[in-house]
Amino acid sequence: MNPPSSNPDQQFANELREAIGQSDPVENALTTNDRVIARVTDGIYRQPGSAVRELIANAYDADATWVSVKTDAPRFSRMTVEDNGTGMTPEAVIHLLHNIGGSAKRTKQGQELGITSPGDSNISPRGRKLIGKLGIGIFSVSQLTHSFQIITKTAGDPHRTIVLVNLRQFADGPTGTEGSTFRAGSYQAWREPTNDVGAHGTTIVLTSIRPQTRDSLRSEQLWGAITHSLSDESEAKARSSIPTYHIGHLDAQGLHIKDPKNQERSLPWNERDSAHAAFPKMVKSVWESAQGRTTVKLSEMFDTYLQMLWNLALALPLPYVEKSVLDESVSDEWAYFYKLANDSRGSAQELVSNDPHITVRELAELPPPENSHSDFKVTIDGVQLSRPIKFRDLPTTQHVLKKPMVFVGSHRQEFKGLDRDVSAGPLEFEGYLVWTPRVAPTEHQGVLVRIHGASGTLFDSTFFNYQVAELTRLRQITCEIFVKQGLEAALNIDRESFNTAHPHTVILTRWLHNALRQLATTQKRKAQQLRQEARGSATRDAKDRINRIVSSANSLRTDGEGVVPEIQFKRPTQHTQHAVANSGSVIQTFDLDRIFSEIPDKPLTEVSPYSLRKLEAITKVLSVYGVLEQLTPKEQDNLLGSILGIMEAENLG
Repeated sequence: MNPPSSNPDQQFANELREAIGQSDPVENALTTNDRVIARVTDGIYRQPGSAVRELIANAYDADATWVSVKTDAPRFSRMTVEDNGTGMTPEAVIHLLHNIGGSAKRTKQGQELGITSPGDSNISPRGRKLIGKLGIGIFSVSQLTHSFQIITKTAGDPHRTIVLVNLRQFADGPTGTEGSTFRAGSYQAWREPTNDVGAHGTTIVLTSIRPQTRDSLRSEQLWGAITHSLSDESEAKARSSIPTYHIGHLDAQGLHIKDPKNQERSLPWNERDSAHAAFPKMVKSVWESAQGRTTVKLSEMFDTYLQMLWNLALALPLPYVEKSVLDESVSDEWAYFYKLANDSRGSAQELVSNDPHITVRELAELPPPENSHSDFKVTIDGVQLSRPIKFRDLPTTQHVLKKPMVFVGSHRQEFKGLDRDVSAGPLEFEGYLVWTPRVAPTEHQGVLVRIHGASGTLFDSTFFNYQVAELTRLRQITCEIFVKQGLEAALNIDRESFNTAHPHTVILTRWLHNALRQLATTQKRKAQQLRQEARGSATRDAKDRINRIVSSANSLRTDGEGVVPEIQFKRPTQHTQHAVANSGSVIQTFDLDRIFSEIPDKPLTEVSPYSLRKLEAITKVLSVYGVLEQLTPKEQDNLLGSILGIMEAENLG
């Protein structure tokens, strides 16, 4: 027998040598090396906005009714995140600093520290379902800086607590003499008296913002490319690369530089607008841009900073910019409504009511909402955020279906007969899917999963890897799933992705894919019904053959359900922005002079009506196949000019 050892690992190794057979095994708990936690604190998040999101989530869990974020845009030299939450006692502060990755939330210790409700460790003191869980949110700031300050105070305390934190940069390599212990950083903490004894809340002050973070939020890469284009005398290309809206660009001295459009900044709201009025104008700008366009992308409309605002508004537990689709009325027939079946072979059932007061939620017999989130406000640089998702008054298209289709449902899985360590407990959620011919912005194509109102994943355009060949239809669907219980354990550590093998993820994925099948079946049936009605009343004209060719291409590409825009070519004097056909559908208008100018050698000044009709049909086919949406306006003009020039080549000879 081996002699006893003072090294615990060696003691277990000695026991293991003697443990012959399974009847007398060595047993102990699994442990994690401290460097694993240290690596977590070194920036697990992908974007600066993710770190801001985590700090706001902490304020929500602390029962804050408002959070104010100031970023010092466009300089981004210093940031603050202030809230009016419960604040932290000295005991809670010390626990936070000494237990990175060991959150007291959802534990008895959290109840003792005042972090959670005394009667339920899964909710905040005032009854909110908690968002945070791992206890690493405060260290998400390493994405932004390695130096920050915490100022916190609880109501009734005559002192406030101040902490200066310096996070250590993780580095791979030998650990030296530190063994398994790794210093994640250091802190200095003290208390100061305050006159406002009743005040409460927490402020995080971030200084020495990382250069790469500043460059990202300033869109330096984009502005650098624009400047390079200008130096190459490609002003047209530079102008086309500028986002529609941006916060401006600074020179080396921190002064505003005017862009090629002679603007220092271009915002979707007026700088005199109230905090409440500004963000809805940002949402409105996206939908106005969708008029007459096939696609609208956030990356083309907004710079990095404004995109961050949009994504934070999507991710946080906030009210909608208008209202939730589940709270919309059914009676005014602005959409087709259906209730999803949970049976794998079931079909969606249409919901109809003449009651002007009944909502989609009530008609579908869904349980009451978990929380309206109307008591939580987030303001960033004077702009109050709200969920940027619209359901009504969407742009019309050439699709046979002129109204959206709304599918709603819910599910609860008890996992009866399975141990909780295997199933992770019950899972309950509800959700909606909205089909519309055009989703704007394109980043909203997909499914967004919210846990207690919050999401770090944003929209997944694959719909959890839906394998059915429905590419066109999937690009026409926006879906949100609201998880009331469960799924938290399936979140990966960055809270921006899911463990696909987790039982809760498997159940949710199965429900979603079944919902997509029901939507596709119902939508095809409804579109076929309307097409048959339209064919019965339609009359043929001289364009029948060309129309049939376009229709055939549309049927092959999109099963006859894609958007086939009505095309017009006009001279500038004839041009009217966002023209509308008699049918109410949007006409896509092109500048004929610009197209003529793209024909080399001998540009056209006139063209025969027959050539124009053919060019209109070709443009429709290009649109059906998604070619035009991949091109800039300049490239669209060049492509159409090249085609027209080829058709008219004999006349040009």
